[in-house]
Amino acid sequence: MKQSAHPLPPGSWLGLLGGGQLGRMFCMAAQSMGFRVCVLDPADDGPAASVADRHIRGEYLDQGALRELAEVCAACTTEFENVPASSLAFLREHCIVSPSPEAVSIAQDRVREKAFALECELAVAPYASIESRADIQALDDSLFPGILKVCRLGYDGKGQAHVIDKPSLTDAFLQFGGVPCVLEKRLELAREISVVVARSFDGETAAYPVAENVHRGGILAMSSVPARIDPELALRATEATVRVAHTLEYVGVLCVEYFVLEDGALLVNEMAPRPHNSGHYTIDACLTSQFEQQARVLAGWPLGGVLQHEPAVMLNILGDLWFDSSGAGPREPDWTRIVRHARAKLHLYGKREARPGRKMGHVTVLGDSLDQARGLVERIERDMRPAGG
Repeated sequence: MKQSAHPLPPGSWLGLLGGGQLGRMFCMAAQSMGFRVCVLDPADDGPAASVADRHIRGEYLDQGALRELAEVCAACTTEFENVPASSLAFLREHCIVSPSPEAVSIAQDRVREKAFALECELAVAPYASIESRADIQALDDSLFPGILKVCRLGYDGKGQAHVIDKPSLTDAFLQFGGVPCVLEKRLELAREISVVVARSFDGETAAYPVAENVHRGGILAMSSVPARIDPELALRATEATVRVAHTLEYVGVLCVEYFVLEDGALLVNEMAPRPHNSGHYTIDACLTSQFEQQARVLAGWPLGGVLQHEPAVMLNILGDLWFDSSGAGPREPDWTRIVRHARAKLHLYGKREARPGRKMGHVTVLGDSLDQARGLVERIERDMRPAGG
């Protein structure tokens, strides 16, 4: 199937594999441009399916469901990184697909991902591939203390364990079921940052401003944009991300996360072949959101402008907010504590069940300055904190 085409007209069907909140925001952006969206998702009523024009309930490896999706849609994309590459390869025989299965397969495997970063002449944290106990015994002790991560299917801190020596590493490896893992040396970080870029079928690229990220418990808690870093470092991070996209021949929206060390060294952490949590601020603070950009790429439209018109801070809303310190709940939070602030934009994902650690929504706060926006976010966090929390 030819993977570039004349621009699709409004009214065309776009397909989406995945039913989470990223898919929900993609649906809304695509629909605002006049497209119709068909979602393939095994869940009954996920965040994306609840707003899509059509929902095919099926597994991502179900060729019957994939064929139905391809028959309905002119082009298909993904909303999470663990869509099987083989499903994208199947769809590519029948319709336009972005991103490619080859690009996704690299981003889905931490060892391949790190090897690819090195091929791009970008630095990564010292690491070793772990596939057996023999690999553990052969390790250099300089990699400790470290973080053991499963190579595939890990996200939001899941499938990760801090280890201090070979015995603790062995225990963690066995707890993960002995699946292929990667051990990364734990480093002292000055910052964690990320860059979201869009790349079209003809190689046009557009990079959003660098985001500065704070994680709590392995989950992104807050993104401040623009990042409080030296302009030269911001340029290096942006150029590195564009290099990754071009070398990967990536088509779609891509995020690369980086570690920044105290000496200014920039290390690739991981790649996300989709819109990213740290790019949610683009909905309210940029000319074109990352989700509209994803729809533009898929439809063969020109990329939109990425100018950020105001400093912004994005705060994730987790299911913990529904529970007090005693575990009582769940109780619906008082959203007026957020929306009473004129420059706070609330986005809820329509998930029916709140659970601790589950992403339920986000709020983006705009300000005349980043300090002003961060100050309001701190006030909102205090106001929304559960009783006794």
